[in-house]
Amino acid sequence: MRVFLLGATRFSLRCLEAVREAGQEIVGCASTPEVFSISYAPGGVRNVNHVDFEAVARSHGFPAIPYRREAREEFRRAVAALQPDLLLAAGWYYLVDRRLRSVAPKGAVGLHGSLLPRYRGGAPLVWQIIRGEKTAGVTLFYLDDGVDTGDIVAAREFPIEERDTIADAMARMEAAAVELLREYLPRIAVGTAPRIPQDESRATVFPQRSPEDGEIDWSRPAEEIRNFIRAQTRPYPGAFTRIGGKKVIIWDADVLEEGEEGRR
Repeated sequence: MRVFLLGATRFSLRCLEAVREAGQEIVGCASTPEVFSISYAPGGVRNVNHVDFEAVARSHGFPAIPYRREAREEFRRAVAALQPDLLLAAGWYYLVDRRLRSVAPKGAVGLHGSLLPRYRGGAPLVWQIIRGEKTAGVTLFYLDDGVDTGDIVAAREFPIEERDTIADAMARMEAAAVELLREYLPRIAVGTAPRIPQDESRATVFPQRSPEDGEIDWSRPAEEIRNFIRAQTRPYPGAFTRIGGKKVIIWDADVLEEGEEGRR
């Protein structure tokens, strides 16, 4: 199967490698700048997990096509010229519209960092840690006109341990995603992969997050504050507070029982 990758992160790069491990061919990839504009932050957002896919493409011998929202049709034509069988979106921040999906006979699939239909929308792993979830997952699914609403191919669950940070959860998600791609891309290629409609009665949707959303609300319970901090620590910009008008980033925190601080 000829696969075109839509991705911009270290997670995307690992998925690219997994496509090849699954016996499929990468015919090209998208490239985006490290700082990009998007609907929820038109002033620009820095992708802290950015990978230079132009350099990746050069090293592997396939083309990288620059993506700009204002030149979507030009991008679509360039992708179509590569004659991909399938589009794979992994670590991609833009909607894959119907015209773009139509260039690939087998459509487009994506990887989402939750057990769909729960935690649709932006930053699913961050939200799951903020909300104190003990398990998370990653879902391989077909893209459609909605946001994370397409038919499910398969999903993998993994634990979120009490001391896990967002980096720990991202590592587990990456490993689970690789398993899914290795197992199910060959089945997509021959037309035997499942297509399971999502149960809309179980759907939850969460918004995308920006660095400004990381300000700590100290009126919340201590455990919620700890979750909030570990969900946004490195490699993300970090949860923060303001002391004397100065922004102070807090990278780690723990919850102490009353009187316990005196024994440490």
